[in-house]
Amino acid sequence: MDPRSLTPALRALRLCLHLLMAGLLALAAFRADTGAGVALAAVTGAVYAAGSLLPSVRDSQRAAAVWLGVLCASWLALLWQTPEGLWVAFPLYFLQLHLLPVRWSLPAVGLTAVAAILSYVRHGAPLNPGVFVGPLLGAAVAVATVLGYQALYRESERRRRMVEELISTRAELAATERHAGTLAERERLAREIHDTLAQGLSSIQLLLRAAERALPEGSPAAGHIERARRAAQDNLAEARRFVRALSPPDLEHGSLAAALERLCEPTGTAPRVRFSVSGTPVELPTPYEVALLRIAQSALANTVRHASAARAEITLSFMDASVTLDVVDDGKGFDPALLSPSAEGGFGLPAMRSRAESLGGTFTVESAPGQGTAVAVSLPLPAGVPA
Repeated sequence: MDPRSLTPALRALRLCLHLLMAGLLALAAFRADTGAGVALAAVTGAVYAAGSLLPSVRDSQRAAAVWLGVLCASWLALLWQTPEGLWVAFPLYFLQLHLLPVRWSLPAVGLTAVAAILSYVRHGAPLNPGVFVGPLLGAAVAVATVLGYQALYRESERRRRMVEELISTRAELAATERHAGTLAERERLAREIHDTLAQGLSSIQLLLRAAERALPEGSPAAGHIERARRAAQDNLAEARRFVRALSPPDLEHGSLAAALERLCEPTGTAPRVRFSVSGTPVELPTPYEVALLRIAQSALANTVRHASAARAEITLSFMDASVTLDVVDDGKGFDPALLSPSAEGGFGLPAMRSRAESLGGTFTVESAPGQGTAVAVSLPLPAGVPA
C-alpha cells in the first residue's frame, strides 16, 4: 500500500507493526543460544525491512506474496534454531491476513500457529495448555481484528461512494434544473413576443394597409403611412426572428418531424418508440411546433415513468384544416376521472391541455386500467398555412 494514501490511524498501526516485529526479533536474537539463531534473526529482520522499503512489494500483489513467502521461510529457519522465534508469529498473522486473499490467508495463519506450537514442542519445552492456547489465541485475535477492520473499511468505502454519488447527482440535478429553467424562460419569452409584439405589429400593418387604401389619391399622408407600414413590417420580421431564436434547441436544426423522430431514437430501455407521419407535411408557425414538441416530450416522459409500457407510438398527422399529434402506449393505463391536478407545474396532463387550448386546439386523453393510454392533441392550421 502506498504510504501516501494512508490515514493517520493506519500510519500509526503500520508503525506499531514495524516496532512489534523489530522488538520481537531483537528479543529472539538476545535469547538465542547459538550464533546461528542471532544470524537468522538478523536475516529475518533484513527481509522484513526490505519488504517495507521496496516499491514493488507495495505495488504488486504477486511481489508481496513472494516477499511474504521468503519472510516466512526465514522465520521457519529461525524457529528451527530457537523457540523464541515463535513470538514473531503474531505480526506474521497480520501480514498474511493483509497481503493474501481470505481463501489463502486463513490457512496460512493456521499453518503458522501450528508451526509455532510444533517448534515449542521440538525444543523440549514442557507441554501445558499455554503452549497451544497462546499461538491459537493470537491467531484468533489477529483474524478477528483484520476481518473486522476490513468489514468496517468496506462499509466506509460504500458510504463514501454513496456520498460522492449523492453530490454528483445533486450537481447534475441542479444543472438539469437550470437548463430546464433556461429553456422554459426562452419558450415563455417566445410566446410573449409572438402573442404580443408580433401580433400587435401584424395588426398595425393591417390597419395601415386599410388606412392606405382609404386615403384619397395623391394625399400627402400616403407617404408617411407607407413608411410606417414598412417599419411595422420590418419590425414584425425582426420579432419573428426573435421567436425562432428562442425556440427549443430540438427545433433549431430541423423540422418538427425530425425533432420528434430524434425523440423516438432507441435508448436501450423500454419502451420501444416508433414515429410516423401521416398526410403532407406543411411548415407550421414556431409556437405550434414548440407546443407539439413539448406535448410529445411530456407524454413520452409520463409513459416512461408511469406506464411500464413495452411499446409506444408517436404519430404526427397533417390534415386539410388541422395538425394532430397522437401518443399511444400499451402500458398499464389509468382512470382519467381519478387523475388529480399535477403538482409538478409544466410536465403533467393539465399543462399539455393548457398548451393545446392556448393555440385554439383540443386535447384528449383515453385510458383505462390495463388497456394503455392514448393522448391526442389537435391544432387548427392558422390562416396563411397551405393545406
